[in-house]
Amino acid sequence: MPAIRPRHLCSVAAALALTVTAPASAASAADSSAALREVLFVGNNWDGTADVIKSSGDFAKIGRVNVVPDKDERMAEINANPIKWIYFMAIRNSVGEGHDQFVDDMYSTPDGKSVVVSRPSFADVVSLDLATGAVNWRFPVSGYRADHMAVSPDGKRVAVSASTSNTVHVLDIESGKELGKFTTGDKPHENIFTKDGKYIYNMAIGDVNTQTDAPWLDWTKGDRRVTVVDATTYQQVKVIDMRPKLDAIGLTDYSDAVRPAVFSPDESKLYFQVSFFNGFFEYDLATERITRTKALPKNPATSDDRTTFVNDSRHHGISMSPDGSKLCVAGTMDDYATVVNRSTLQEGPLVTASKPYWATVSGDGKSCVVSESGTDQVTAIDFATGKKQVSVPVGDHPQRVRLGHVEAAWTSPSAG
Repeated sequence: MPAIRPRHLCSVAAALALTVTAPASAASAADSSAALREVLFVGNNWDGTADVIKSSGDFAKIGRVNVVPDKDERMAEINANPIKWIYFMAIRNSVGEGHDQFVDDMYSTPDGKSVVVSRPSFADVVSLDLATGAVNWRFPVSGYRADHMAVSPDGKRVAVSASTSNTVHVLDIESGKELGKFTTGDKPHENIFTKDGKYIYNMAIGDVNTQTDAPWLDWTKGDRRVTVVDATTYQQVKVIDMRPKLDAIGLTDYSDAVRPAVFSPDESKLYFQVSFFNGFFEYDLATERITRTKALPKNPATSDDRTTFVNDSRHHGISMSPDGSKLCVAGTMDDYATVVNRSTLQEGPLVTASKPYWATVSGDGKSCVVSESGTDQVTAIDFATGKKQVSVPVGDHPQRVRLGHVEAAWTSPSAG
C-alpha cells in the first residue's frame, strides 16, 4: 500500500476556489460558463437557509438561498412514514436541541451554478440551482440522517456521511449519481479528501447524544475511528484508532472521538479535536503518534459537567492559515475563538464568541472565519494579530462555513 497522506482541511474548502474561467475569446464566447465570484456559504441549520457573503474584506452579505424549497413535499413523506417520523423527531429533540436540522454542509459546483447541500432532518443531499432556487437533483442517504460532506480537489465528487447507517456515499456533484460508498465506524462525521484526490479520510465520532459521558462509561459511545479508503475503489486501506495512542501518553480518560480536524500544508501532521476536551492534539502521520497536546483556557462560566456540552463537543471547529503557521480554534462551549501559533502552541487573544461552531479560512487566507451559532453571526479574526475584525449577521444557528463560487452577477433567487 502506498504511503497514505491526509490533506489540510482548508485545502478541501480551497478546492472549490480552483475553478479556472476561460479567457475572453471566440471559444469562450461559445462556452456557457460565466465569470465566477468567490464567496463564503454560511449554512443556517435551524433556518433552512444559506447566506452568501463576501469571501474576504468586510464579508458583507451578497444574498441568501432557501435550502428547503421542497419542505412541504419532504414533510408529507415523513408524516406518512412512522419510522421516518420517529427519526425526524429524534433528530429534532437530540442533536437539533429542539430544532429541525435543515442544512449541515454545502459546496458549490465548479461552474458556480449550483450549491449542493446535506440536510440532516431530511436524510438527503440536494443540488439547488443558484439562479432559480429549484432542486436539480436529490439523493436520499441510507439511514435517517445526513451529516458532514467533503468535495474532491477537482470539485467533481462530494462525499457525505450518513450518520445512522455508518456509511459514506460518494456522489457525482453534477448529476447526484452515486459513484461509490464505504462503511465507517459509528456515526460518521467529518470527511476529508487528500489533495491528490486518491484517498478519503472519515472520522466516526460515536454516540454523542447519550448521557453516559463519564470517562468510565466511554466504552458505551461506540466504535470511534478514522477510516481511510481508496477514493477510486472505495475500499478500506487503513484504520486509525486513537484510543491506544491516547493511552500511550497517559490520557486514558480522554475521548478518542475525533471531531473537526485540519492537516498541515505538507500533510505530515493532523491537528484534531475530541469530545469533551478544551483543546486539540497534534498527530504525526509518519510515526503514527500523538506528538503534542494543547489544552486551551476554560471559561470560568462554563460547567465542567460533560452532560451539559452540546453533542459532547466542548470545542468544535479548527482551521489553519495557508502558510501553516497559525491554527484557529472555535472554543464552542467556552464562548471564544482564538488563533494559536503552530510552532509554540501559544494561544493569542481569546475573542469572545457565542457558541462558535466552526472555523474556516477566508478567501484571501488572511482571516479565520467562525460561525457564532449562539448569536447568529459569523466573525472574522485576523490570523496575524489574533484580533477580531468584523462580525456579520446571518440566519438562525449558523454552523458550517465553506468557500465556493457563484456567477459574478449572481443575486438571490426569488425562492431565497
